[in-house]
Amino acid sequence: MGIWDSILPGGGRRFIKRKDSDAGEAGRALEELRGSLYNDFHTSEGARRQQQKLCGPIVALTFNFVVAVGIIMANKMVMGAVGFNFPVALSLIHYLFAFALMSVLKALYLLPIASPSKSTPFSSLFALGAVMSFSTGLANISLKHNSVGFYQMAKIAVTPTIVVAEFILFKKKVSLRKVSTLVVVSFGVAVATVTDLEFNFFGACVALAWIIPSAVNKILWSNLQQSGNWTALALMWKTTPITIFFFIVLMPLLDPPGLLSFSWDFKNSSTIIISALFGFLLQWSGALALGATSALAHVVLGQFKTIVIMLSGYLVFKSDPGFTSLCGAVIALAGMSVYTYLGMKESAANARRNSLNSRQNSHLKKAKAIVDGENPETKPMDSV
Repeated sequence: MGIWDSILPGGGRRFIKRKDSDAGEAGRALEELRGSLYNDFHTSEGARRQQQKLCGPIVALTFNFVVAVGIIMANKMVMGAVGFNFPVALSLIHYLFAFALMSVLKALYLLPIASPSKSTPFSSLFALGAVMSFSTGLANISLKHNSVGFYQMAKIAVTPTIVVAEFILFKKKVSLRKVSTLVVVSFGVAVATVTDLEFNFFGACVALAWIIPSAVNKILWSNLQQSGNWTALALMWKTTPITIFFFIVLMPLLDPPGLLSFSWDFKNSSTIIISALFGFLLQWSGALALGATSALAHVVLGQFKTIVIMLSGYLVFKSDPGFTSLCGAVIALAGMSVYTYLGMKESAANARRNSLNSRQNSHLKKAKAIVDGENPETKPMDSV
């Protein structure tokens, strides 16, 4: 201490204590920051709040729309240029890639896997993983054996299926104005795609078998995230192994033979990996959109993607879908605009109702405290 006394006469001890105090405050601040980050990303409530904060309905739907357009181009390269005609095997590769990527994120502590598993029965997770495999696999097989127009016609049937299923399962009702708007949207999409209805008997059977799993898949994803406090990635982490298992079972039944004899050179493998990356992003963005909106909103988004792609081909690439298809596209876009407006109006009304209910509950608690003889503005002190 002699050196410190000579440099800082009479203040050496105070300087060291102040440094120790600053170090202690910095350490406490660091611990608080670490605790806050842990609560934000490694607990179900914190991760759910961060997902809602960073990925609202508009961001989630936009993200899903962009990725969906990208995977259409990637899968066209896989099925066309590469010649990989194994739709269920391609879906299996997508989910294996997604599980491997999530495993890396988990190992780096970047995956918020904490989940309220005690409140969600395993049967719900198993059902979601099973219907997801059937929905994805049957969709790819339908696209292989049917034209895009017939695939979209089958997708229109998903909308009333969701309305009926949500009413049966959760007693959820849809307003008459929304039902009318959905009818207009479905009619517009049907008119826009009616000129491209190429299919065969097997393809038609696959398309019809795909409708119910697709509707149930969207309903379960939306319901589990909104009522079960799940995040998109946490739910994907739990259900992806189940989906992979069902893909392994379905692959020899629905895929043609010849997978092992496929030319797995660098070019083909790279194209399939790019498709798998888009597949992971599509699954993630779709889960985010379903958690932020609803199953019906996600179906309307899918129909919006169809119309936008068709109009883009007409405006950018000078394709000629025909006057009838263009009229149907305009009708569908008008119906989607009205549906979006009604959804935003309904969400604002629900927010105001929830705010009013919270204020009323607060007033009731204060009134009860006054009746019980307590001052609501003060808290009783513990006697020493």
